[in-house]
This record gives sequence, structure tokens and C-alpha cells, in this order.
Amino acid sequence: MTEEVELEARLEAQDTFEPPESFVEQANITDEGIYEEFEEPEAWERAAELLTWDSSWDEVLNDDNEPFYEWFVGGELNASTNCVDRHLDERGDEVAIEWVGELGETRTYTYETLHREVNEFAAALREQGVEADDVVTLYLPMIPELPIAMLACARIGAPHAVVFGGFSAEALAERMNAANSSLLVTCDGYYRRGDPLDHLSKARKGLEDVDGDVTTVVVDRLGDDAASEIEDELVYGDLVEAHAGASVEPVARDAEDMLFLMYTSGTTGTPKGVKHTTGGYLSYAAWTAHAVLDIKPEDTYWCSADIGWITGHSYIVYGPLALGTTTLMYEGTPDYPEKDRLWQIVDEYDVTQLYTAPTAIRAFMKWGTEYPEGHDLSSLRLLGTVGEPINPRAWKWYYTHIGNEECPVVDTWWQTETGGMMITTLPALNTMKPGSAGPPLPGISADVVDARGDPVEAGRAGYLVVNQPWPGMLRTLYKNDERFIDEYWDEYSIPERDQWVYSPEDGAKLDDDGYITVLGRVDDVLNVSGHRLGTMEIESAIVGVEGVAEAAVVGGKHEMKGEAVYAYVITEEGQEETEEFRAEIVEAVDETIGPIARPEAVVFTPELPKTRSGKIMRRLLENIANDEEVGNTSTLRNPEIVEEIQQKVREE
Repeated sequence: MTEEVELEARLEAQDTFEPPESFVEQANITDEGIYEEFEEPEAWERAAELLTWDSSWDEVLNDDNEPFYEWFVGGELNASTNCVDRHLDERGDEVAIEWVGELGETRTYTYETLHREVNEFAAALREQGVEADDVVTLYLPMIPELPIAMLACARIGAPHAVVFGGFSAEALAERMNAANSSLLVTCDGYYRRGDPLDHLSKARKGLEDVDGDVTTVVVDRLGDDAASEIEDELVYGDLVEAHAGASVEPVARDAEDMLFLMYTSGTTGTPKGVKHTTGGYLSYAAWTAHAVLDIKPEDTYWCSADIGWITGHSYIVYGPLALGTTTLMYEGTPDYPEKDRLWQIVDEYDVTQLYTAPTAIRAFMKWGTEYPEGHDLSSLRLLGTVGEPINPRAWKWYYTHIGNEECPVVDTWWQTETGGMMITTLPALNTMKPGSAGPPLPGISADVVDARGDPVEAGRAGYLVVNQPWPGMLRTLYKNDERFIDEYWDEYSIPERDQWVYSPEDGAKLDDDGYITVLGRVDDVLNVSGHRLGTMEIESAIVGVEGVAEAAVVGGKHEMKGEAVYAYVITEEGQEETEEFRAEIVEAVDETIGPIARPEAVVFTPELPKTRSGKIMRRLLENIANDEEVGNTSTLRNPEIVEEIQQKVREE
């Protein structure tokens, strides 16, 4: 038996992992009493004290108007001050943002240079008439001007609304109209897999449907490679140069003043404007970055998400910069120009923490261990996952081949609405259980309940709920308090018990140790012969089969069962896509979940249809399973795969 096979066998048999001693010795949080400490809301002062306040709060939590909770009532602060200014004396010459471009270009911003450009752009925004509480829309890719613009907005008290650069022109218009935003910051384009993409034309198309006059500022990212020339718009570089050396006094914001809007998908199809505030959100982002990601000022920390999503807001910009560390930004994809791009960056910049998505990890597994093995990853101290549940096999691969069994892995569950991590292990305190996110963080009260709102027994699936407020929570939906209550609070709240309960619409299981395994969205549920089956649970069983790199499960119409399980499977390199292997996958589902979950079909595919942010478009897979028209695929990063899968299904 080879050494690698022995390692795989040992890991396969291991269900729990303890924090490495070398990590525990230096960790930010090592006191086991922290869970008991946070049983009272006043303990959240510990998070607020990570920040600098212009005036202190009078009350930690005001719950007089549930569920419209208020945190750090009466306190005043500025997010830009906390992320930049207060670090100047001790860390002015240290790196704040390390940026790596798609083509290999780099830019380094010390806290001093970041402070200068934030002030200059804040002055430019003021000159354009932006005042406190005006919403500024940022439609930018992963370039440094995005966090600079966010911090400039925060400096003058203007909430920002970042629209993911991969979203369509229609999505931009819809969000700008909803926010009543009259200033847009965008760019001429950006690079993807080496090719320049025309972003300005898309922005202009969106602006055609925006109500009222809009001032547009354009970052010149592409230079001579730009397909669209900047014409009537303002040029970002010219504005910054015109305000060179400007100093803008930070506007003191009430703790409950809005810091930013983030539009997220809703069950009705209309995006929801999630409102996050300055005091509670920033405290929570800083606290979780400190406690879970173990960020220290001397680190070079890397979250590989896009700032267009909440993960980038909390754990590329606000959390890390509030703690005075170096945060790394990367414009490109993990496999361009080669499949070792991420590991090359980790090696070159001595990255200390890597926070990435299970989707990426499964891709790394498929590509093979030779890519990380070609680089020195010994600088890594902690690994994290975000965005979706991670199956045990991918967890163990990450822990072994990237962390060398010396880095704790924090599997974090949270949402746009929660502002920061909610369920995960504290890396120096908790045993790690691959496949289970972990216990709720200190101060977070979460449970798994049935349809009546009553707790279910350990081991049974139910609905995840959060039973008490926390500082990072959304305050409401922008200009829609009624929808805020309907979507998040009504379903499991129990008036006769005088209890408001937050419902994230995720299924979950709770074990005897209080660890929570998140099973996926409640709407990602199949109804097979009257049995409700979570797609994540079935996918986890499939990916547990050696030779499977990734899987997506959807429901297809069935004359007898009503709905049947259809599995789309990506195999690892070298694995033959035989009938025997297909039968092995079906058998694994039988053994792990039961015959009721047995896939009706197992379709082998080289890729899955994914959005530019890496989310699997299960709707398209459902259309294929049901032989229906797939419709628009323009939001996919790989639209060609849809036709390829359709052809495979027809052939089979």
C-alpha cells in the first residue's frame, strides 16, 4: 500500500480532528469560558471595543421594537476611520491592500497611500454633490478602486450599494432604481482568462432604464484594450488627481445609521435591499474576523471571494481592515494562466489564512495534488470555507493537501442578512467535524426545529432558526419593513411565547454535541413519493464516493414518484465513467440515505452550469431533467456546458 493510499484510508476512517497545538499556542481566542461570557447581550461590548468610537453607546441592545433591534444605541463612529485612519500612527507604512491582477500586474497600498486615495475620492464625491445618506452604486470588478470607493462613501456618510460586476445591465438598473441612486462608479472593463471584457457598454445599457439623471464615474482599467471609450462620463483617475492631497473630515455616524445596502435574491424574484448599519455590522465583522479567522495585524490574509458579495464586504474589506491587517485581492480565476495560480500567490505573498468556497476546493481536487505540491504553502496558518456546506471528503482533502494537517479548517455558515459568520468552530477551542459547520458562535442562539417551531431530536433534519438578535444582523429591507418581517421573522416566531425567531430558510441537523450540519436551502428539497429529501444530503453522499469530484442533484418529474432524483456528476481525472461506477454511486446513496433517495439517473458531465460567482444553476439542470426549454443562459460563466449536458441526456 502506497503512502498516499494509507493517508487516504486513515483520513476516511477519522471523523473528528483536534486543533493543532501550534495554532492554539498563538490563537486570538483560547478561553473556553467565552461561550458562557456571551450569554448576555452586554458581552457584545467586547466586539464593539475592537473599534474606535467618536462617542460611546448608552445601551448595548434596545429590543423595545422587536424585530427592529438596535445595537450600541447612542454611539457614534465612522467606518473609514476605523479601517484606515486609526492605523496610520502604528501601521502607516504597512501594507493594507495587496492587489494581484488577472495579467499578473500588482499594486500595493499601504495604510498611508490608502488613506490618501480614500480622502481624494471622498472629496471628489462631495464635489459631485453626494451628501450623507445618499446611496452611491458601485458596479466594479475586483480592482482596488472598489474598496477605495466603499471607504470614501463611508467617510462622508453616504451608504454604498455594490452590484456584482457579473450582473446584467437589467440587474444594475433594477438595483439603482430601488435604491434611488443617482451616482454610479463603474469601469471600462476588466480581464477574464486573459481577454478584456467590455463592462462600460453594459453599464451604459443599464443606465438607459434608470429613473432620473445619473452621474457616472469610470475607472480606466483596460487602457488601450478597452472596447468602449470614456466619453461623457467622469474619469476616476482625473477626479483623484484633481483632488490630490485633499483631506476630508470623517462624518460621525450614529451606530444605527446605514453603512451599505446589498441587494440579494428574493423568493418573489424581486431583489431585496438588505440594510446593514455602521456600529453593529462593523463590530460584528471585526469580531468574527478576529475570533474565527484569527486575523492579526502582521498577517497577509486572503479571502478569494468577490467584493460584489457579502463575503467580500465583511472579510475582504471591513473586517480585515478594521483589524489593521494586510488583505489580498485577486482579480482573476484560479486556473488562469495555469491551475496552480492560487498556490503561486499563496507562496509568493506568504499568505497566512485562506478563506475560499467549497466549489473551488472541489475544482482543486479534480485538478490534482500536483498543483499545490509544486509550491511552498507552509505560511498558511488557518483555512476557511464559505458559501455552501462542504462535504467531508472535500474538507479532508483541503485539510491534508493544502493545510498539511497543521491548519484548522473553519467551515462557516452565514448569509448576506447575518452580516458575518454565525455557525462555525472557534479554531483553537473546538473539535472539527468534517461536514458539520460546528456549534453556534458565542452569543449566537441557534436551533433546529420542525414545521411547528418545536426543536427536533438530535440527528433529525429540520429548519435552522436563530433565537435571539446579534449585532451584525440586517436591520430591515430598504423601504420595505413589511417584507422584512414576512420573509425572515413570521414563519417560526411564536406570539404566545413572546419570541421572535429569525428564519434563514436553510435545512439543518443538530448532533448530540450541539454541532449543526447545514443541509442547504429549504427550497432545495425534493419530494420523492411524499418524502422530503435535501439535495445537499444526497450530493454529500455522492461526493463521498472515491472518484467523484463534484455533484449536483435536482428533481425531475416522475409518473409514479411525483419527483425523482437526477444526479449530475463530475468525476476526478483518471476515473472512468462506466456503468459499474454509475452503479457504485447509486449504491452509495442507498447505503448513506436509503433507497428512497436512489437517483433515477446519474449523468456524467465535465462541468456544471455555474454563475460567475460559482453558484450551480440547478434550475437549468431541472429543465434538462424534465426535457424543458432552458431559457436564458447569459448569466453563466460556462453557457456552452448546457447544450453538452442536454446532448448527454438525450444519448442516455
